[in-house]
Amino acid sequence: MGNAQNSVDYHTINKLIAGDKSAFAIIYNEHSEKAYRLAYRFLKNKEQSEEIVQETFIKLWLGREKLNPEGNIWLYIYVIAKRLSLNALREIYKSTALTENLYLAISEACNGTEEHVLGNDLERFTEKVISRLPPQQQLIFKLSRIEGLTHKEIADQLQISPNTVKNHMVEALKTLRARLGVSDLISINVVIFLKYFF
Repeated sequence: MGNAQNSVDYHTINKLIAGDKSAFAIIYNEHSEKAYRLAYRFLKNKEQSEEIVQETFIKLWLGREKLNPEGNIWLYIYVIAKRLSLNALREIYKSTALTENLYLAISEACNGTEEHVLGNDLERFTEKVISRLPPQQQLIFKLSRIEGLTHKEIADQLQISPNTVKNHMVEALKTLRARLGVSDLISINVVIFLKYFF
């Protein structure tokens, strides 16, 4: 039975690669709801999540000739949808008004106990990563991103040059992005931690 399913997938993807719109419709009908749920998990907004789904499948159609007919089509769709969702989340963060709306949507939509636990896990994980930075980087990071000091204010306080402060911040952020990137704890709470990186 598993082989038959693989055979169907293989032929459907082959048809998609060849530009068969009926094959595209089959794949859309099978995976669009999952793509929507993935986007909504990040954005908590119906319209934006629907836009992510549409853009995902547009990219699938436009890039169909590069598909591997023996590959996992859902994994391909998942990667596109997740990347688009995270990009949208970053854009939302850049707008104060949109960020406030997102926080409101998260507060209204999430399960209190589950999200509280997950939020605590994320916070502990992030603090753990920060605590493992070299002492000078850790201090400069906290002064900049937690206490809100400018590079010049930090330089004056630590009696070092603003350029040294900048270099430490670049290295600290590079380490944090790499370490947090390997965590699979990403959820809607990821917006809380994006403030560390932008």
